[in-house]
Formats: sequence, structure tokens, C-alpha cells
Amino acid sequence: MGGRRRRDRRLWLLAMSVLTPMLWVGQSQLKANIREPEAILVLGGALEREHFAADLAQTYPDLPVWVSSGSNPEYAEWLFQEAKIPQERLHLDYQAVDTVTNFTTIVDDLKAEGIQSVYLVTSDYHMRRAVIIGQIVLGSRDISFRPVAVPSNAPAPETVWRGLRDGARAIVWVLTGRTGSEWGQSISKS
Repeated sequence: MGGRRRRDRRLWLLAMSVLTPMLWVGQSQLKANIREPEAILVLGGALEREHFAADLAQTYPDLPVWVSSGSNPEYAEWLFQEAKIPQERLHLDYQAVDTVTNFTTIVDDLKAEGIQSVYLVTSDYHMRRAVIIGQIVLGSRDISFRPVAVPSNAPAPETVWRGLRDGARAIVWVLTGRTGSEWGQSISKS
């Protein structure tokens, strides 16, 4: 009888460990489809993303644009000014050092502004990893998102491994407030 209980308990734990993330992702996708985006969030790393976001901002003239560690401020301000995007709609943040910190350094600012949904702009090859991290970090603050992929010349999407690794870092951030990026920086300095 005891062996059967242990087996049933293990099956129950396995089912919960699979179902819980599926339910979280499912409810976040449902929210993303229900909530209209209230801002545009651009992950820095490629100039094409900012150009694309400037065009998107013209399509949605009431949405603020948040750029996380993109091009230098002078260029970004010039680009959005050329696109006739008022300066007060533009929020430039340069705290991020990688994709995980693109989210973790800005999520609380979005929340403080009352933003519950964003258009998430990044390159097509980078989107899988950004979605994994976004579901964890933005989801931890009940912010949903709609991915908007910027076409690129990349031959293939990033590896699943990179997404899983950074997803794990995002979970560590939710639990501890630390992303691990400082460990990587201290290792590279030594």
C-alpha cells in the first residue's frame, strides 16, 4: 500500500510540475489577447529594432515607447524625432547588460506607470528567448505582451538552450531579485 501511495504522490507532483507552467503561460497568453497594449517595449541590441519601433509608434500615436539599452541616446532621440514621435513619449533606459536585464531593469518602471500590456519588439531570431523571459519577468508583475518580430537576415533563431538558460535566470530574479549578470561580469573581469 505504501509503494502505491508514493507512486501516486510522484505522479501527482509530476503532473503539477507540468501543468503549473502550462497554466501560467496559458493565462498570460489569454491576457495578452484581451488587453490592448499600452506601450511599446523595444529590446536594444540592433538598430533595426528601434527603426521598426519608430514606425510602430507612428501607427499607435498614443503609446509611449520604452527602449531598453538600445543605441546611444543622441541617435535614439534623433531617430524618434525624425519619425515625429514627441520626446515625452520616449523613455530610454540604459541599465540592461543583456536580454534578461532588458526586462528586469524596466519592469517595475512599467508597473509604476500602470502599464498592463506592451508590444514587445525584438528581432525575429531573438523572439523565442525574449518570449520565455518576458513571460516570467513581465508575468511576475502581471504585465502581458504581444510579440512583434523585426525581420532580420539571421539564418536561424537562437538555440533553445539560450532561452532555457535565460529563463532559469529570470526565475532566479523573480525569487531573489538577482539575475546573475553581475557574476558573469565579475568572472570576465578576472
